[in-house]
Formats: sequence, structure tokens, C-alpha cells
Amino acid sequence: MMSDDHKLIDESPIPDSPVVPNQLDGNTVIQFRCHKGIDCFNACCMNIDIILTPYDIIRLKQRLGITSTEFLRQYTEPFEFARNSVAGVKLNPVEGGTACQFVTDAGCSVYADRPTACRYYPVGLLSTRRQDENFDRASYALVREDHCHGHFEDRRLTIAEYRKEQGLEEYDEWGRAWRQQILKVKSAGPYIGQMSKASLQFFFMASYDIDRFREFIKSEGFSATYDVDPETMAELLEDDIALMAFGDRMVRQIMYAEKTIPMKQDALQTHLARRRINRAVDADDSDMERPGMAAYDLPLEGDEEKTKINNRLYNK
Repeated sequence: MMSDDHKLIDESPIPDSPVVPNQLDGNTVIQFRCHKGIDCFNACCMNIDIILTPYDIIRLKQRLGITSTEFLRQYTEPFEFARNSVAGVKLNPVEGGTACQFVTDAGCSVYADRPTACRYYPVGLLSTRRQDENFDRASYALVREDHCHGHFEDRRLTIAEYRKEQGLEEYDEWGRAWRQQILKVKSAGPYIGQMSKASLQFFFMASYDIDRFREFIKSEGFSATYDVDPETMAELLEDDIALMAFGDRMVRQIMYAEKTIPMKQDALQTHLARRRINRAVDADDSDMERPGMAAYDLPLEGDEEKTKINNRLYNK
């Protein structure tokens, strides 16, 4: 029989790894130090497999001074967490290689805004959920790789202290809702049903392409459907973090019927009418100023039309 620990690990959103970790808590003492003088400096950046959270993307695109759409196209690649399921985003390595695009001889060129996974290394966060539970669990694992000599440095601290040192409290706070969504999909498995292509595309836009999502909430289709007060709307148009949280609420409402955003009266009828009009028009999805048809054609409760999911995750 599979142990509870192995069940939890198998249900983690962390990709398959040759290492089966022991679960640790925040009070566990580790021995580790990374610094420029160590002989393995930058080694962990030379063969990357880094999943980005929505908050990671916001921090990086702000650091680089580009839109989320531009960042996704230039620096990332989408992948499926499971067959015909929601997508994640990974950092692309340098062209023709495996190293991170942001690594230099002096270290990370975006260090102050480095992703969650980079901050955690060599600690791994295990966010897990069992099928019979409606909450997620957090534990940790220590990753030991031959190239990393930081484990031999003479410094000891708890995982909780290491997390604080690396600025992870903020990153975990803003990444928690996204991790819960991924766990919800993975733990539910086939019980959640087949998601429509429009729902999967909407999840990608609202989760990762925050600037495209902002264009969507400025659209006539959104304003005709959702009843958002002017003060909240003003905040969403200016604040990436507020918009990220709002996107999480919209995804939960559309995909799981967790209703927290009020809808206008006769919204479904208006939506169906717009769908008929949109399908009569040859839409151009190449302009950033006009979000793709999937964004306007988002599924609503009562709309029974379903589309088969294909293997293309997002129309880039």
C-alpha cells in the first residue's frame, strides 16, 4: 500500500523528479550557503526547469519594462500539468542551450525579482491536497544535486529562517491561490469533468497574461456581463496584484461556479447575443489592443455549448 507521504508527493504540482523527498517542516535545520566565492556559483542556473507563478511573471515583466504578453512570448513556454488540463508556464533557456536567459558571470541579472523556484533552491515547496480534503498542505523537501556545494558550507539555519531570508513569505502569499487551483485540478482528476477550450484559454490569460486580461476587463463584453463598481475597476486598471487576485476569482467563478463577482441581470442572454455577432465577424487576434475571441467568448453558467480541447494551449 502506498504511504500517505507518497500519496501527497504524487499529488503535488511539482513535476516528476528522480528524487523522492522526505517531507520537512519549517523548523527543520538545514546546512546551506550560496555566495559568489563558492566554486559552484551559477551552476544551478545552467540547466533550468523553472515553473513560473503568476506573481513571478508580474515581477519579471515589471523588472524588464515589458507587457506580460511580450514576456510570455520572449521568455517562456507553456506546458500542460496533465493531459487536456490547465497550463503552466516555464522559463525558456537560452536558444540552443539549457542555461537561464538571465544568468551572467556576476550572477542573476534579475536577482531582486527572481522567481519563487530560484528563491527556494535548494529547498522545495510541496503544496499538496488529497482527493478527500478541501484544503492544501504545505511542507518542504531538501534537494541535493552533485553540482551544488552549498550544502558543505558551515552555516545552519531553519527552513523558516531561510524562507524569510529569501523573501519567500511575500512570494508564497501571492502564489498560494494559484497553487490551490493547480492542486484542485490535479486532485479532482476526472471528477472535475472535461474543461472547454475556452475555459482553458481563459485560465491561461487570467493567470499569466495579466496585461491581456486587463484589456479584456476594459471590453464592452465584460462590462455588459459583470457588475463591478467604479472604485474596484479603477484599482484593477492600475494595480497588477489586484488584477491578479481578481483574475483568480474569475477563473474560480467560470470554471468551478464559485460565485464572488456579481453578474448583471440578463447577462447570459447578452453573452449569447454577442457570441452570435462575434461568430459572424472575421476576427483578427493579432492585435494586443483587442484580446482574442476566446477572451470575449468566455463560458457562462447556462451556456451548454462545449468545444473539444485540442493540444494547443494558447494562441500566441
